[in-house]
Amino acid sequence: MKHPIVFAALLALSTSAQAFDLGDLIKEATGKGEPGSSETTPPAATSTTPAASGNSAAVNALSSTEINGGLKEALSRGADAAVAQLGVKDGFFGNPSMKILLPKNLQKAEKTLRKLGMGKQTDALVLSMNRAAEAAVPEAKTLLVGAVKAMTLEDAKGILTGGKTSATDFFRSKTEAQLTERFGPIVKATTDKVGLAQQYNRYAGMAAQFNLVDKQQASVEQYVTQQALDRLYTLIGEKEAAIRANPLQAGSDLLKKVFGAMLGK
Repeated sequence: MKHPIVFAALLALSTSAQAFDLGDLIKEATGKGEPGSSETTPPAATSTTPAASGNSAAVNALSSTEINGGLKEALSRGADAAVAQLGVKDGFFGNPSMKILLPKNLQKAEKTLRKLGMGKQTDALVLSMNRAAEAAVPEAKTLLVGAVKAMTLEDAKGILTGGKTSATDFFRSKTEAQLTERFGPIVKATTDKVGLAQQYNRYAGMAAQFNLVDKQQASVEQYVTQQALDRLYTLIGEKEAAIRANPLQAGSDLLKKVFGAMLGK
């Protein structure tokens, strides 16, 4: 066994797009009742609807085209901004909140490796993991834009009436499988250049068989790919939430009009 010390350290750790009327959807979400219905929403129900604080008259004045375009623009902007922020040098490594570290179960082994004089090798592995993520993220742009263009009625409902993670959930459900396939080879090509990454794959794979590490952490490429996607989707959600909260700062007349109406601004 070429590196028994490393081995011991690691093992010691325990439908297609469809047309829909977003105008009616927004009005329903803001407490206006079913489209075309003569019934009105009871005051109590209106007061508990998160979007009901918007200006009802302003929302009603919006056309379906405006609402459709506003929502899609917000999502597209969020995706573009997230890819632009992460898909560059130090997009991950230089940002403490985005930096990818070794799995928690292996951080004890990291301390052991450093004590054994392998700090440089460990640093090189962590750097390569982040550089791999930075190299892979630009691959996401085309798929994310495609997901917005193919948005369905159910997608829109989930985003408009969902919680803080609605945008994250939408993009994850539509693109995660394909992005995992695309990210994997890019991540592997980068991390394979680091010798310790190959040791990680060999020994973490063995450790996973004994449930000492999660199976998704059994190889560097699997772990980094999942970590990169988690951060990308979360950042998209944060970007979209910022636009929703401050539409007047969004820089687009359409976004100001649509989300401003929903917020009563």
